[in-house]
Amino acid sequence: MTDQWQQIILVLVLSYVLGAIPTAYLIGRIKKINIFEVGSGNMGATNASRALGIGWGVLVWLLDMSKGIAAIFLARQIMTDAVAAATALAGAMSIIGHNWSIFVAVLTGKLRGGKGASVAFAALLVIAPGIVLGISLVGSLILFLTRYVSLAVLVMIGIATLWMIILVDQHLMPIEYSYYSVLVAVLIAYRFRDNIERLLRGTERRLGERA
Repeated sequence: MTDQWQQIILVLVLSYVLGAIPTAYLIGRIKKINIFEVGSGNMGATNASRALGIGWGVLVWLLDMSKGIAAIFLARQIMTDAVAAATALAGAMSIIGHNWSIFVAVLTGKLRGGKGASVAFAALLVIAPGIVLGISLVGSLILFLTRYVSLAVLVMIGIATLWMIILVDQHLMPIEYSYYSVLVAVLIAYRFRDNIERLLRGTERRLGERA
């Protein structure tokens, strides 16, 4: 096996493991709450906010973001000659680890996790901070007007994906980021499929509502 393939495998494994750390579950246990048994049962910042309070939800969000940033940092140290590929691989695998955590499978018997939004935004913050600033303004407006976190996230991811594709098309970003953005959009949309159904039915929970 070549050194390059060894580096790729190492990046994939490390990124998955970092992403799989069950942040919301661990913090919930501190508060004597099983995050999988309250609210939506999702291991993410939004459900943590409903079950534990806004402050704890913000902490979960920040810690989940740190998983994606750490994965990319390590990947770039390992694959020094292919920074864009390392970033894309680490970003994607940390999201997959967060969404389908092996640690959660050991704890609960089910392969599940969060929805990947916080980790995805962390990776985007490393790749293109300007995009994060732009979509954050849009997302904040949507959240202020509707209090639907899921709607804000979905719109932000959609805009970010289109924005990244345009930047790649203009040769302002490496092509790896185009593939990565589309993959992330698909992963996020899949994990938010229940939220999308509830939004269409008008039964989606709003920010601030208790679990």
